[in-house]
Formats: sequence, C-alpha cells, structure tokens
Amino acid sequence: MGTPLNELVEVRGARLRVRTAGNGPAVLFVHGWAIDLDMWTPQFAALSDRYRLIAFDRRGFGHSSGTAGIDHDLADIEELLAVLGVERVAIVGMSQGARVALRWAVYSPRATTCLVLDGPPRDLLAVGRPQGEITLAAYRELVRNEGIDAFRRHWLEHPLMRLYTTEPRAHALVKEMVGRYPGQDLIEAESESLPGIRSLPRLDMPILVVNGEHDTTTRLLAGAELARALPHAQLAIIPGAGHLSNLDNPGAYNQALDQFLAPVHRPHRSTCHAE
Repeated sequence: MGTPLNELVEVRGARLRVRTAGNGPAVLFVHGWAIDLDMWTPQFAALSDRYRLIAFDRRGFGHSSGTAGIDHDLADIEELLAVLGVERVAIVGMSQGARVALRWAVYSPRATTCLVLDGPPRDLLAVGRPQGEITLAAYRELVRNEGIDAFRRHWLEHPLMRLYTTEPRAHALVKEMVGRYPGQDLIEAESESLPGIRSLPRLDMPILVVNGEHDTTTRLLAGAELARALPHAQLAIIPGAGHLSNLDNPGAYNQALDQFLAPVHRPHRSTCHAE
C-alpha cells in the first residue's frame, strides 16, 4: 500500500499541496468548502491498496496558495493530472467539490472514467461559492468585523459540519481543517469566469450520488433528484452519517466507493470501468 506522499506542486502561479498513494486506476478526490484534502484521510488508509489515489488542497484552501475559484480548480486539475502522468481518472467531489467534479466531467468527458457526487448542493450547476444553506453575507461580515477565528467557531457549529461519530480523531481532524481555512474567498471579489450550465448534461459515464443518512434535508433532496435526473446514476445512502459521511462512517463510505469503482473486485455491484 505504501505511505501517502505529500508534496507542494507549482501549478499556474500557485503552490498546491498534493497527496498521492497506491497503484491502479486513478481516483481524484476534491474536497468541500472551508476544509482541505485531509478530509480524505480514511479513504487513503483503506483504498490505496487497490487504486492510485490523488487529492489536493484547492487553491485558497488548506496549505495551497492562490485565489479560490472553480475556474481555477478545473485548470489546476488538468495541469496536475498532466504532471502526474494521468490520462483518465475517476473523480470524487464532496459538497462544493461536487460542483468542481461535475464541471470537470462535463468539460473533460474523455478524461473521466466515472463521477461521484458526494453531498451535492441543490444548486449544483451554479458557479461560485456555497449558497442557500450557508449565510455567506453574514459570514463575510463576521470575518470583517471579528476576524477569521470567529467565523471558524461559527462554521464548526453549522449543521453541515456536524459529526455523528464519537471517534475523537474525526472531530479533531475537522477542527484542524477549519482552523487552516484562510477565509480569503469570503471577502475577495468574485473571480469565476466559467459559463453557466443551464441544465443537467447527459453524461455518458457511470455516476454515483452519495448522501449521509443524517445529511440536511436540502442535501438529501438534492441527492435524490440528481440520482433520478442524471443518466447512468445510482444513489448510495451512508448509514449513521451526516454531511461529512466519509468521516462519520468511513467503513460504509469506502465500501460504497469500492463497489462503484472496481468491477474487477465486485462485478455484480460495480459500474465504473476505470482504466
């Protein structure tokens, strides 16, 4: 399996923290808002004996420099995969990262073996920062008036960040990640330049939609709607888990991913023909 390799990679004027481990079909993990690649620690521990796992801190998050933006994320992924010599990849996007993953699949379908949308937002096709359940205007004012630490305290109390597991390490990990979030995207001018996608695309690839059993009502509805609307899609509900389902119940989450990603291992359940 090997120890995960962490490095800083120069990509388009920014230094991105990148983690890789394992061999086999390539799987790229894209984290959610205000957290970073460390959210995928349980997946690296369990799946790197069967896949080549890749995760990165999106620019403006975690240990990566640069200005946050989905347009940047897509260009960064393209260059990062080229640096790593990866031609085709399965992409797993969580929450805001699901926006990135869907757009990557739309714009680079030939480079995408399959798509996982984890805890996707209701307005998945929108370009920009989190909306709806997240009171951005209030958080922006909080940062400006009281500083980033005040925001971090409030964000950790948000329903989307609630953990249902009693595992101490998971709780410590979430606090560590939020503690690294710099918050620049809350107060900087919007930099998105991508055209909007007005309707769900007909992606000719296997798609897995994931929700935690105790995810918010809005996210559960979004997941069910996407699974019905997207061609070749299936829905996995992670028991005993909230929005951070990969941390709440990593065993069930890893099993759902593995059953989707690896037809060689479980041909009667798997659909993702990774190469």
